[in-house]
Amino acid sequence: MPLLKNVKVINSAVHLSKLFCRFSSSIASNQKNLQLNYLEEKDNGIVVLELNRPQAKNALNRTLATDFSSAIDAVKYDKTVRVLIIRSMVPGIFCAGADLKERLKLTNQEVKIFVSKLRSLTNAVENLPMPVIAAVDGAALGGGFELALACDMRTASDNAMLGLVETKLAIIPGAGGTQRLPRLVGPAFAKELIFTAKTLTGAEAMKMGLVNYTVKQNSEGNAAYLKALELAREIVPNGPVSLKMAKVAINASLEVDLNTGNIIEEACYAQVIPTKDRVEGLIAFKEKRTPIYTGE
Repeated sequence: MPLLKNVKVINSAVHLSKLFCRFSSSIASNQKNLQLNYLEEKDNGIVVLELNRPQAKNALNRTLATDFSSAIDAVKYDKTVRVLIIRSMVPGIFCAGADLKERLKLTNQEVKIFVSKLRSLTNAVENLPMPVIAAVDGAALGGGFELALACDMRTASDNAMLGLVETKLAIIPGAGGTQRLPRLVGPAFAKELIFTAKTLTGAEAMKMGLVNYTVKQNSEGNAAYLKALELAREIVPNGPVSLKMAKVAINASLEVDLNTGNIIEEACYAQVIPTKDRVEGLIAFKEKRTPIYTGE
């Protein structure tokens, strides 16, 4: 698969063009361990971030983390992106977490800096303006699971393995796992999972509310990705600005009391009132046709 297949830079801003150039150059120097695939035709608006470092089970080393950050920046400022899917191209693996072979060679200070970078990366994923779906077709362990937790939604194959296993290595989750997991399953279950370093199958994760869907794995090993694509197709036709504002309001609700949350919701709603898309939605409803949203 060619690098950055089907990339379309519709925004003509100079800074965005330069950003894509820097990103393309960075990834090219790293044997294509990460690619952005801009889908076309009926799937226009869906972008797939593909991890492909088979020799290390997609483990995040410093180079891959840097390239991942560049990819997130490229998507963040591209208004043509309606939904982002993060998936693996390596059979049986989503992401094995941090590259422990590299970690062994780092000084204490370098480890501290790298873990901080991973934490910033998961925060950047969580704060992307568009919906983000993690397609977990295999093992998502440690930092790999933290990456999935930072996404808005998760699909998983029934034979996937998910877990924060850091305590087995005498460390703790450092890329947001201790913060995001309790918000999904509650502090008691989060403590159990982290203290025991237990792993869950996709089916078990579904029962705990950690994934939106679990699907039976297929012979191609991409069942979770196909489900994520199906979900993305349901999202793409909706108003981009409304999706962004709904995401802001929902994420904020996790941090504040109900009254404050309602104030934030009101502020987010105010952002959609003057948009052309809102008017288009009303006109399309009146004319009984499918609305065409532009994100304006």
